[in-house]
Amino acid sequence: MNKVKVKFLPFNKTVEINKGTTILESARLADIHIQSICGGDGVCGKCRVILKQGKVSSLTTSLLTPEEIDDGVILACESKVFEEVQIEIPPESRADEGEILLSARAQKYLDIYSAVEELEPDIIHEAKILFSSPLATKLFLNLAPPSLEDTVSDLERIYRELRKIGISAIQTGLFNLRTLSKFLRQNNYQITATLGKRNGTTELVFLEAKDTSKTNYGLALDIGTTTVVAHLIDMVSKETLCAIGSFNKQITYGDDIISRIIFASERKGLEKLHLAVIDNINNLIQDSCSKKGNIKPDDISAVVCAGNPTMLHLLLNIDPTYLRKEPYVAVTNEMPVIRAAEVGIRINHRGLLACAPGVSSYIGGDITAGLLVSDLAEKQDVSMYIDMGTNGEIVLGNKDWLVSCACSIGPAFEGSGISSGTRAIKGAIQKVKIISPNATPSLETIGSTKPSGICGSGLIEIISEMLKAGIINRAGKIQPLKSQIPNPKSEIIRPGDEGLEYLIVPKERSATGRDIVLTQADIDHLIRSKAAVYAGISTLLKKMNYQIKDVQRFYIAGGFGSHLDITKSIEIGLLPAVPIENFQYIGNGSVEGARMILLSYIAMAKAKKIADKMTYIELSTDNIFTEEFVSAMFLPHTDLSLFPTPIY
Repeated sequence: MNKVKVKFLPFNKTVEINKGTTILESARLADIHIQSICGGDGVCGKCRVILKQGKVSSLTTSLLTPEEIDDGVILACESKVFEEVQIEIPPESRADEGEILLSARAQKYLDIYSAVEELEPDIIHEAKILFSSPLATKLFLNLAPPSLEDTVSDLERIYRELRKIGISAIQTGLFNLRTLSKFLRQNNYQITATLGKRNGTTELVFLEAKDTSKTNYGLALDIGTTTVVAHLIDMVSKETLCAIGSFNKQITYGDDIISRIIFASERKGLEKLHLAVIDNINNLIQDSCSKKGNIKPDDISAVVCAGNPTMLHLLLNIDPTYLRKEPYVAVTNEMPVIRAAEVGIRINHRGLLACAPGVSSYIGGDITAGLLVSDLAEKQDVSMYIDMGTNGEIVLGNKDWLVSCACSIGPAFEGSGISSGTRAIKGAIQKVKIISPNATPSLETIGSTKPSGICGSGLIEIISEMLKAGIINRAGKIQPLKSQIPNPKSEIIRPGDEGLEYLIVPKERSATGRDIVLTQADIDHLIRSKAAVYAGISTLLKKMNYQIKDVQRFYIAGGFGSHLDITKSIEIGLLPAVPIENFQYIGNGSVEGARMILLSYIAMAKAKKIADKMTYIELSTDNIFTEEFVSAMFLPHTDLSLFPTPIY
């Protein structure tokens, strides 16, 4: 037999695979997702699993300690299966563990029902009923039957009724025409027409019998690099019926967008990434409908997606190769409105799929959607929008002008690429207090359980505390202790494989059975990440001849941003030193902006205006950014006048 079975614990899921398949790929086939920052190249060491029964062929053990090898720990990407095995996946290796930010936190949203007259004249070609209505709008039509005195065609009869309420420019498809005659007569000319705004034209999307105008549902989606969030919306009451999320199944092909773009260029790589996120979306649709009970996927007539350019290219199965190659060009920044079924999204087979418009290869619809929520582009005061994830997207401006940039932060603040890093999962260290260099730090973990690693907010806390305690200097270098540690057996600062390291939790107290440490390489990595963010902020300000003090408000968006301790972030030089009240959390502005676009064509038009108005500055070849980055490679900065004490 060429087939063998792999059982995964603690899920008790068994999958049959071909002999020679890696454990990582076997887990994908079982719909179990293991962390794999490097996309299965065998270099990150995050896909640790435990062999409980059977044997595997492992290519390398260089990333494992002797103790781990004795305990049966193996790397999922480097271990091939040739016989029946049982594999345990520990919590820290599960890609679908962790917190997902489901909604926005802004207290005041842009009024998406404002006057149509605010829009440009060239897009005012329809009645207000459609501008203030959802992407797909249902209208009940009680048509007059034909007679010898009224012999207009069946389609013209519908168009004529729509013209009575001010809707004139309209089109339909062959699908509707093929069934139209019998459909009208079988339903006594009492029908519900679903109208959609599709690429600047009103379309008769589909027809239903009788009056179903009060049953109209839509889906707002945030397709993030790490998570996918869905809001099921009643497009009549404008109520959010359900908000759920899941980890992006593309994670197992690589944690960041660059690794996924590279994977997409491999044989069938693009198709795998596309199908992974479509599977995410369809599962969320099914789960949302199940939670409400009386709603079926076929009742959903429209979907609006917001995401970064790479995620939207992969969603639509479009080759993203040239997003990462100079001069960094997208296939398109404004995706056309299509049928959701064209990409495999299982809603009404005639339902529409729209994407929030983007700006460049690294400023996408998630940012324009977030700007809708923040109302930065509606105010006279100059403000700044900062979305921190694997990439950092920054926008500076007001209602008259907008400039943007994107800086590569790397996945450090999401716990990746750090020796003891983890996502914000149960057991992740999120709060740290260091009383003295000699003392073991006091910790708080998510869920108040044994620590398993350090999440992004915890990493910022640790760097800030280590700096204040003198454990690291302003260059981020670990300093040897000057005084004798009371208990030499529990060294806190000690030699590691790559220089000194700081012991945060000894292995006997950790959930993983491994020491939780912060190495010199980890600190250097974190300083580079925080320097990239601050340099992006500084570069935009200098380009526009502004100073920090000229910015009235800083909007902080994204899952990582929502957990930031602003004070600690200022102390390490991640964020500028301004009064705390000048910062405002947005949360998941991407999904909230998608909801706004779903519910009103005005919001879509405003999002397009934002994208058209925005100038993008490429930082990779910018001398100012290079200078600012070097200056920010200290804690908090080389120029301490930018961080006066007290700084808030």
